[in-house]
Amino acid sequence: MKRILLIRHCHAVGQHKDSPLSKQGNLQAYELANLLENLSFPIDRIITSPFLRAKETIKPFANRTGLPIECDERLKERLLSEQPIDDWMDVLEESFHNDQFKLPGGESSRDAYERADQLLTDCLNNDDFENTIIVTHGNLLALMLKKFQIEFGFHEWKTLTNPDVFFVQRVGGEFIVERLWKDRD
Repeated sequence: MKRILLIRHCHAVGQHKDSPLSKQGNLQAYELANLLENLSFPIDRIITSPFLRAKETIKPFANRTGLPIECDERLKERLLSEQPIDDWMDVLEESFHNDQFKLPGGESSRDAYERADQLLTDCLNNDDFENTIIVTHGNLLALMLKKFQIEFGFHEWKTLTNPDVFFVQRVGGEFIVERLWKDRD
């Protein structure tokens, strides 16, 4: 039975790829490790975005279990634009409604979904691992969830927390998705 835990990173001090977790985020990472240790099944594999905040999110759990952290470029956050955007929320919403929309130097939702979907497909087809943790970023997480819940979109993205955890399980030919993280702030 395949199980995937899709995790959004804990609270960070910024959005740069080298932004570390905040003090609050570090506390959340340990709380997340506790949640993961109390699952009814063992985790076999951890794959994370190469961004520091994603790696720091799962590090306490990896240290406790001795599991290696695999970094995968396909899990990095989606770049909306190479230039600062004043109305980034409007641009993001447009990108959810039109998956081909992209600004110069940016990545469309379709392009980001396809790279993330490659990773998800690899995980689902890999018989060496049954229970995989994937740590990524909010925008990409929302796009990944569309694979399992087609209605997941911009409004659902707005409800995501830092961190957030979604349990995806294949039962027969269908996927069941359950949100495990209850915002503790």
